Amino acid sequence: MPFPLRAKKSYGQHFLTNEHYAKAIAEALQLTDQYSNVLEVGPGQGMLTKHLLERGEDFHLRVAEADRDMISYLNIHYPQLSEDILEGDFLRLDMAEVFGGKPFGLVGNFPYNISSQILIKLLDNYTLLPEMVGMFQKEVADRVISGEGSKVYGVIGVLVQVRYLPELCFNVGRGNFQPPPKVQSAVIRLVRRTEPLVADEHYGTFKHVVKSAFGQRRKMLRNSLKSIFPADQLMNEEVFRRRPEQVSLLDFVELTERAVRLGI
Repeated sequence: MPFPLRAKKSYGQHFLTNEHYAKAIAEALQLTDQYSNVLEVGPGQGMLTKHLLERGEDFHLRVAEADRDMISYLNIHYPQLSEDILEGDFLRLDMAEVFGGKPFGLVGNFPYNISSQILIKLLDNYTLLPEMVGMFQKEVADRVISGEGSKVYGVIGVLVQVRYLPELCFNVGRGNFQPPPKVQSAVIRLVRRTEPLVADEHYGTFKHVVKSAFGQRRKMLRNSLKSIFPADQLMNEEVFRRRPEQVSLLDFVELTERAVRLGI
């Protein structure tokens, strides 16, 4: 089969073609004093991979790729990775087994069709992942980094920010990909908090509160959270007169603590 290969819609592939951005993504992994391993998701034809390999003294690189044609390409063009290609769907990987339970950085030009699932998998395995740098659809990136008062502030941003500190690295235009996506893109970096704002044992309650609030986005909390909190609190306290986009991350944390005390 001739190379380079064409992108496949079924895998949500849009290959980054700009060397400058590929190098910038590789260099955005900054906490390599906290881990000695890195997993790249969806390396494709290796535009980002080669810049990660250039940092070989900083960490040991493995890549996760589901497309067999891309795996063949990587084996031919990056033979040094032959023992470090994880074949299959990243979403089905047991993260604890990738590097034997050791912490690692996560990086990638992530397939846009599974970007939300990638973020959820990151959160579910946050104790293994001190840092993530990734390319996302700009709309998704904006949701992850936004705070209260923003129109795009919502569930995924609140869930991420309780465990990670997010930052925008840079935006990337459509012309830097082959084929060009229909959307703008952005690279964000997530750095794990020293301590999560919600204890692991209460994270389920936190998700329940947040999803209940944003599940009825146009309603005040006194309506969307009436199955969780008693009527006297709902009617008398100012926080319950707000809509979810007006509720800060720390307010959601405090609401979770109250829900825990109520036995939710």
